Amino acid sequence: MNVQVQQPRLLEDLPNFHTATVRWVRHWNEHLFSFGIERPASLRFRSGEFVMVGLDNGPRPLMRAYSIASPAYAEELEFLSIKVQDGPLTSRLQNIREGDQVYLSRKPTGTLVFDALLPGKRLFLFSTGTGLAPFLSLVRDPEVYDRFSQIVLVHSVRRVSDLAYHDELTAQLADDPLVADQALLQFHYVPTVTREPFRNTGRINTMIDDGSLFAAPLTGPAKLDPENDRVMLCGSTEMIRDFAKMLDEQGFEEGSNAKMGSYVIERAFVD
Repeated sequence: MNVQVQQPRLLEDLPNFHTATVRWVRHWNEHLFSFGIERPASLRFRSGEFVMVGLDNGPRPLMRAYSIASPAYAEELEFLSIKVQDGPLTSRLQNIREGDQVYLSRKPTGTLVFDALLPGKRLFLFSTGTGLAPFLSLVRDPEVYDRFSQIVLVHSVRRVSDLAYHDELTAQLADDPLVADQALLQFHYVPTVTREPFRNTGRINTMIDDGSLFAAPLTGPAKLDPENDRVMLCGSTEMIRDFAKMLDEQGFEEGSNAKMGSYVIERAFVD
């Protein structure tokens, strides 16, 4: 019996893009997956930034913005993506395998970075869905533990199976050789599921309003404090708009690469 081996899918070199090889793919459920690619030697980025990733599509490659889930020092680039069956890119990207190639833009950018935030004591990372990705980069960067005494990552999803990286985060990054010791003391992971039974079932704004988000082992005031707290937002457009409005009303000021503030969003992902 002859077993046909599928050959890696290789792409034509293009002058404006890196061509990177897929190292691994992990499918979390039927509509969520992660993948890692080789890091081009010349690519530099700050933890929390995004880059364009894509595939060939005639004369111009089909590209989409993806937050880099790996920290700035990592030897490979990691991404978290949804699967959209009729999506122009994700309908194809979800089928990539180890050894295949993807296109990568040459210049990462973004505002979910340390440089856009004023110094503070607590850092709250509020995410929904694949908005978790840039925060995976940040919480695995040793710099975050030098800048803030407490780092709180809140990830809100609809179903339990949507909690990508749940085990690693629940273990407080115990297998990460660079941040494990600091994360054990400073990192707090709060997953919440809105449409299935789980230990946390409230939306992020509900947990803020009723004070449950600030329960032990977290220390400090049982509310968001613009003087000492810093906030990053990434997720659905509705969530970002609602939270940005709430933060503005509470005295927080939006930061950017041009001017530091007390909270930041990634405007490239907001319609």
